[in-house]
Amino acid sequence: MRLSTIRLQDNRGTAAARQEGDELVLLPYPDVGKLLSSGDDWPERAAAEGGYRFPVGTASLAPVVPHPNKIVCLGLNYATHIKEMGRPTPAHPTLFAKYDGSLVGAYDDVHMPPVSDDLDWEAELGVVIGRRARHVSQDRALAHVAGYTVVNDVTVRDWQHRTREFLSGKTFEATTPVGPSLVTPDELPPGASGLTISCSVDGHTMQKSNTADLLFDVASIIAYVSTIITLLPGDLIATGTPGGVGVGRDPKVFLRPGQELVTTIEGVGEIRNTVVKDQL
Repeated sequence: MRLSTIRLQDNRGTAAARQEGDELVLLPYPDVGKLLSSGDDWPERAAAEGGYRFPVGTASLAPVVPHPNKIVCLGLNYATHIKEMGRPTPAHPTLFAKYDGSLVGAYDDVHMPPVSDDLDWEAELGVVIGRRARHVSQDRALAHVAGYTVVNDVTVRDWQHRTREFLSGKTFEATTPVGPSLVTPDELPPGASGLTISCSVDGHTMQKSNTADLLFDVASIIAYVSTIITLLPGDLIATGTPGGVGVGRDPKVFLRPGQELVTTIEGVGEIRNTVVKDQL
């Protein structure tokens, strides 16, 4: 099953929708996050309920979960990225966070802030939590996954590197596209492992790897984070990026206004975003 959050016409807010072939079926929830929070039987209701139908191609997609309680991100989670950044292999997951104001939809513009020209790409597998998780063991962790989505953790590098903490470069307004859908686990391999993940800029492939190469896999991430804090339905985890980012190249390469950023994960989907420069 594939679920999306769509923007309704005439500024009437958003709604959750289920994809059936080339159509979207409206569900009686304001977004996918509210659906996931409505009870552990949400998969059955999401599959059975429905209303107005319309073509997928006519929909304006919001972030899959527009306002997650938490956005937990991992750095340094592929060996190729660790090497290009010149960092030692971490013994534990490297965690940082984002705020929901950084999220945009699957085909929305990505905004380059006026204070920096060092905008970089990071293709990532996104994990959306479907059931409350606290002190979850690795062998039970995947039962708490609602589904998977595509994320690009677009990063303002000079602001990221101002301090030892990543936050300021990772959560600029309207920089993190998420979508196009939440794909439920039954459509993918366990833990969404073994899927090709790639990122291109204006048609040039910049990143290409496989989710099997995650240093810390989805189950171990959920177990680790749930030891720290309770994961709630709708929470988003961005699992880290493979090698090939712009800052790791010689010379460094950064995104420029007008460029198209395409992020793809096999079996999960593709997001396409144009870079625009914000003005003060």
